Amino acid sequence: MRSQRKAWLKMKCLHHFQALKCVYLFRWADAPPVTIDKPVCFIDTDSNGKLCVQQSALQILQQIQQPVVVVVVVGLYRTGKSYLMNRLAGKQTGFALGSTIESRTKGIWMWCVPHPTKAGTTLVLLDTEGFGDVKKVTDNFCKFVFRDSSVKRLKDGHTVTGRVLGHLAKTYVDTISSGSVPCLENAVIAMAMIENEAAVKVGLQVYKSGMEKLKVSFPLELKAVSSKHQHLSSTATQAFIKRSFRDTDGKYLKSLEEKINELFNGYLCQNEQASKRRCEDLLSSLSAPMMEKLKKGFYANPGGYDLFCKDLEDIGNKYNSQTNKEVKAEEVLDKFLKQKSMDSKAILQADKKLTEKEKKIKEQNEKAVLLEQEIKAKEEKQRQLEEKMEAERRSNKERMRQMKEKMDEEMRLQREEAERAMNSKLREQADLLKKGFKEKADRMRQEIEEFKKRSTEAETNRAKEFAAILENASRRHEETMDLMMQNHREQMMEIQEKNTKSSKGCCIM
Repeated sequence: MRSQRKAWLKMKCLHHFQALKCVYLFRWADAPPVTIDKPVCFIDTDSNGKLCVQQSALQILQQIQQPVVVVVVVGLYRTGKSYLMNRLAGKQTGFALGSTIESRTKGIWMWCVPHPTKAGTTLVLLDTEGFGDVKKVTDNFCKFVFRDSSVKRLKDGHTVTGRVLGHLAKTYVDTISSGSVPCLENAVIAMAMIENEAAVKVGLQVYKSGMEKLKVSFPLELKAVSSKHQHLSSTATQAFIKRSFRDTDGKYLKSLEEKINELFNGYLCQNEQASKRRCEDLLSSLSAPMMEKLKKGFYANPGGYDLFCKDLEDIGNKYNSQTNKEVKAEEVLDKFLKQKSMDSKAILQADKKLTEKEKKIKEQNEKAVLLEQEIKAKEEKQRQLEEKMEAERRSNKERMRQMKEKMDEEMRLQREEAERAMNSKLREQADLLKKGFKEKADRMRQEIEEFKKRSTEAETNRAKEFAAILENASRRHEETMDLMMQNHREQMMEIQEKNTKSSKGCCIM
């Protein structure tokens, strides 16, 4: 009795595997094929007689990023199932050829091999015992399996990869073992959450890995950092799209965008800090001789102020020639000049060579120089903000293109799957009419009409979902740009206010 229950449970599992119909939207064409040398146990029963998925088999499926063609062979023991599977795998041995019901293929066994005729596809062979009969194996039958067994797809057209098959198998087996009735839709929803969370992590890893390599070269021009950010953001989005699954409201894509922007701002800060350190170190080195003169009182003599200004101007010229691409160059120089203004004032007041009138003129000139440098620092900050805004525009444009491409592909696959199902029903109806089963054919006709209606509604709903996702993405972009524009206006006002206070004078270039 117990052995019969085990057989029934395994048959139920296989029945649900056979019901799967869907390719994952974007194939990982560059993913290497996963091959195992011999079959492994996929699903077995534990000591309590409950079904359980073997973790080692799940780990193998998790590595298969290609679409899969699943071939299941069922039949009574000693009817040639293992022999058939070995032939399908193109091997002489693999599935053990036992001599009794206690054969080594007890349970559901799995063998993953490259598909012999479909490139970029993995053949997943499932072998079990206890359900029926199998006909004599011939080469023609193997060719029939290879030719007519299609890649597994879900009902909305998404392709099943090894990883997806593993998720579904685990969900089904756990549900059956708990005594509940498996539901494909519930399994897909649960899998979608797992896959989408993983897709966000994959996208972030792609972005972070590339930026960490760039970080080694910090400090860099803002343009170089922004350009790399755009490229990696696009690559990360593509990686997300390849793995994401039924992100119907765009929730996970939004999460990826927000986390990438957060990381980008962090890398910008790190680049600025690296630039600031380099600029400060350079100014410290260039100003060392002047600082030594200050300590020795070199400038505390008649004419010392002009000498001090000349040395300060030389420092500024050398600094500018070496930091023309540093993001913090103007800001650091502005801070440096303000710090030295205290020394400058003291030297100016002590310079007995200058009259009071000349001192006032030079003091005004110095204020003009400091103000001009402050304006330069703010203008540089403004320019950098404009670069960030342009980078955001380009990133959003590329992201929208990728999303649109994905949605078009999903709609195409959904229509293809609906057409395939419709053609199957039409063939079945024609066969019923041909055999004279008019009443059944009429019922099939009604079923076909209902199917057409459901398919049209599903396509309409999917189109609405996609439109909402694009609209939400566009709105998020507009909100981001509005914040940037507000900062831009505030900075412009600050620059204009400084310009109104500015006056002509000698300028440290």
